Amino acid sequence: MPHEFELRKEIELDATPEQVWEAIATGPGVDSWFMGRTEIPSAEGGRGRFTMFGNSESTTVTGYEPGKRFAFRSDENPDGTFMAMEYLVEGRDHGSTVLRLVQHGFLGDDWETEFEAMGVGWDMYLHKLAQYLTYFRGRPVTVVSAARPQAAESEPAWAAIRDALGLPATVRQGDPVRLAVDGLPPEEGVVDYTGFPAFLGLRTADGLYRFIHSGPKRGNVVVLGHHVFAEDADQEQVEAAWRSWLSRLFP
Repeated sequence: MPHEFELRKEIELDATPEQVWEAIATGPGVDSWFMGRTEIPSAEGGRGRFTMFGNSESTTVTGYEPGKRFAFRSDENPDGTFMAMEYLVEGRDHGSTVLRLVQHGFLGDDWETEFEAMGVGWDMYLHKLAQYLTYFRGRPVTVVSAARPQAAESEPAWAAIRDALGLPATVRQGDPVRLAVDGLPPEEGVVDYTGFPAFLGLRTADGLYRFIHSGPKRGNVVVLGHHVFAEDADQEQVEAAWRSWLSRLFP
């Protein structure tokens, strides 16, 4: 039976309302920090689309006030579940902006697990949005998505990821890291987000890298959600290299 929910989040961003709007209400902007690929029309009533791992969901824009308010709603599923999003943008002194979001709708039978996952997921993605606006705003992006179902339980999975990245057993924000992926130039960076047992985030001069573990209730899937901002990055080459990295780590 569908269960009604509402989730609220807020973050202050070091960017103008116009820059925040570009990042949340345009396809290229959202593709620079969120998962998958997003198509967004620039008018209320327009039809958008979100695509990830070959699956697409259609949406309808329900609010479009540039620089102030953006809202959309997914199509309703046969079981009555759907999700709706509303972003509210408010400019502050010295060029900063407060972004508020409200996500609501109806979830399915496993609504408690899904609701908890959305809450911690938004914390990570809003942090990633802030990192994008601070370090990479306006740069072209290469989106890397990969997933390994039934990879490993949380503890051994993170141990393998830490070992591959040369990180200590206890990871802290600011720890140095070196990305050495076969087929790609090595990169030096830092840990910019720790959200164990679900998330690990890294930032280099040319990218934001996210490693995600779904947990046992969702099949112990390890997901890569990277955003590479190097101008010479080749989409197929970069994604193939990271997919191979993930396959070797969890054969």
